[in-house]
Amino acid sequence: MSRRTVAPTAAASAGRRKLCVRRPGRLSSRSMKLFAATALCAALAAAPTLAQPVPKTADGRPDLSGNWSNVSLTKLERPPSLKDLTLPEAQAKALAANDPILRMKLDRGPIDPEAGPPAPGGATGHDAIFLDNGDSFARVRGEYRTSWIVEPEDGRLPLTPLGQQRRREAAAMSNRMDPAGPEELAPNDRCLIGSRGSGGPGMLNNIYNSNYQFLLTRDAFVVIVEMGFGVRAIPILKDKATAQAAHRPAALHPWMGDSTAWWEGGTLVIETVNVHPEQGRFGPIFLSEQGRVTERLTRTAGNEIAYEFAVEDPVHYTRPWRAEMVLTALDGQIYEYACHEGNYALPGILGGARASEGRSAR
Repeated sequence: MSRRTVAPTAAASAGRRKLCVRRPGRLSSRSMKLFAATALCAALAAAPTLAQPVPKTADGRPDLSGNWSNVSLTKLERPPSLKDLTLPEAQAKALAANDPILRMKLDRGPIDPEAGPPAPGGATGHDAIFLDNGDSFARVRGEYRTSWIVEPEDGRLPLTPLGQQRRREAAAMSNRMDPAGPEELAPNDRCLIGSRGSGGPGMLNNIYNSNYQFLLTRDAFVVIVEMGFGVRAIPILKDKATAQAAHRPAALHPWMGDSTAWWEGGTLVIETVNVHPEQGRFGPIFLSEQGRVTERLTRTAGNEIAYEFAVEDPVHYTRPWRAEMVLTALDGQIYEYACHEGNYALPGILGGARASEGRSAR
């Protein structure tokens, strides 16, 4: 799925050209007038195209509806090799050109349809052709970013010892091949939620399918997540106090949490609490019963939404932290992610574990 590329519109370009077309008749011989006219035409031709206007809803709110993507080489945390939040354009392009997944796609030829399956015991997995990490770092507020995290300044999750333990446990769960039952496997492998934090809160880009469909009405905001078929139906209340009072009882822990929303000017604010414990333990945004995520969406142009979120959870983090992102309009639709249909991984892992146990018992 490709992102929409914004180019000067034909109407805007033609409008600038019309001002510089010589009309029939005699041109003034005064050099100053000729110089001024020439300078005006040059300035108009070089002027940037006006940004696409922000569409409005019937009640005058910025319309967030549409299909959006956060596909990017930028990820939640900053790589240890990069020290600063921003990159000069030349460095951003050079690093992008040497991205391992992108290089693998370019270096690898077409797949041989006659090659057959791998040898017994051989490694299998996602071929690079199926991956879509994007081909550039994200530009947020006009700057190439090395991480979504902007606070703390090092671009890393400020994990407590328990948070660090959660990260190790999540990695082990994702790689486990000897589970006693399906409950010991990762929730995304069980098709309960999307992988790598796709659905939120906050919504993170993935190795592919980093796409969303938003539907905004007067009373609700609906997010359909392409990766993992998640849906968030979020009621919009009249103000912050009303929205916070509308959270459901703390005993309820839905997947992707209990979210309510309200408007602050042209920004839709979403507050989420009580994320499902399995999701909170698995991460990548770790959340306990004390966890709270506040998302803010502001449509800054016809093809762009500024998206940021802040996380508070004293159980998993030594301090609150904040991330900034940009969502770009798609020029196509999103598609169903049929996770269970054809999902041979789960029965394969469980069957392999039982076979291994049977061999050990002999």
